Amino acid sequence: MIKIRSLFTAMIAGVAAFSGAAGAKAASANAQYVNAPVVSTLPAVPRSHEHCGLFQTCASTKIGLGAGDFMIRLSGVGVLPQDRDSNVSITGGGFSRHTPLSHTHISTTNAAMPELTFEYFITDNLSVDLIATSTRHKVSAVGSDLPALGGPHSLSVGKAWVLPPTLTFAWHFRPHKRFNPYAGIGVTAMWFHNMKGNQNAFLGLNKLNAGFTGGPSVNVGFDYQLVGNWFFNADVKQMFVRMHAWVQNTPETIRVRAHDSLDPTVVSAGIAYRF
Repeated sequence: MIKIRSLFTAMIAGVAAFSGAAGAKAASANAQYVNAPVVSTLPAVPRSHEHCGLFQTCASTKIGLGAGDFMIRLSGVGVLPQDRDSNVSITGGGFSRHTPLSHTHISTTNAAMPELTFEYFITDNLSVDLIATSTRHKVSAVGSDLPALGGPHSLSVGKAWVLPPTLTFAWHFRPHKRFNPYAGIGVTAMWFHNMKGNQNAFLGLNKLNAGFTGGPSVNVGFDYQLVGNWFFNADVKQMFVRMHAWVQNTPETIRVRAHDSLDPTVVSAGIAYRF
């Protein structure tokens, strides 16, 4: 009996000693966490720069032009009529019907105005654009036949505004590149409006009129990405258009008709924005 009690007492003492050692070890481990240094400030988390300014090129900015892009361009345009050849004739005033003035031709002045262009990219390479502008020109008849009629060598016929909307399909050779040259082909429709004849014209020819006309056109140019979605553009168009015009006196008893190959060369340079 005494031996059993002694054994039980020894077991209790061993368990107590083991528990004390384990508790001491746990306390020592916990003390490491309790005594760990406290971080006063958390490290800054890098922020993503998603906003891109209007005049900035960011990582998200697409380089060059491609399918689905739409651009609006504002340019300065110069319209340079070529007046390649003219057929001029006079009717009335003692002349037989359509008497030719073989040594007389039409001369049209150059003009400069702002131009607005809308362009959409159907594919990466193919775009379609429409230009809108209107320019004012002075028209004169020049030739040795006029002095023979008792008039000046150069006769001021009048002034006219021209509206030549042109629809062009262009092929772009370097899509998704900053420098992107192109060549295109299109069609031009031409309206003449606000026409005013010279009130002091020879033979009283003070009423100027012109008919609607049109023709094909070709062009070459390039776009260059400046910054962000802003582009610089330079363009040259050659239009092939004949002008049908006539000038007559107030009672309409004398009429001079002219068929002129106007064929204007149109040069432009401007800034475009891509949407």
